[in-house]
Amino acid sequence: MIDTKDPEQLALFWCALLGVEVQSRFAGGEYVILAPTSEGLTVTFQQVPEPKTGKNRLHLDLMVDDLDAATTEVGALGGHWLEPGITREVDGFRWRCMADPERNEFDIVPRA
Repeated sequence: MIDTKDPEQLALFWCALLGVEVQSRFAGGEYVILAPTSEGLTVTFQQVPEPKTGKNRLHLDLMVDDLDAATTEVGALGGHWLEPGITREVDGFRWRCMADPERNEFDIVPRA
């Protein structure tokens, strides 16, 4: 479940990024559920009145084939590279910190 001020708009970003479609809506559009990804992940957006503040306590790590291409795609979809120019690495594990259009954080990680 991802809190958002505009479930429909944020669902467009995540549908494009995950390669899925909206599966259903209920409560007058207060909830928008995406179809499961090929890995079985299902994401739901819940409308809330307040904007995001502070750091997420939980975030997704999305496996990608190419960090640069995925970074470009996130930007083209309206997301952001939170630390432009910085690719983090710990013991050979690399990632970039990204955010969706409402600044919800997630990481992109190259496939091994």
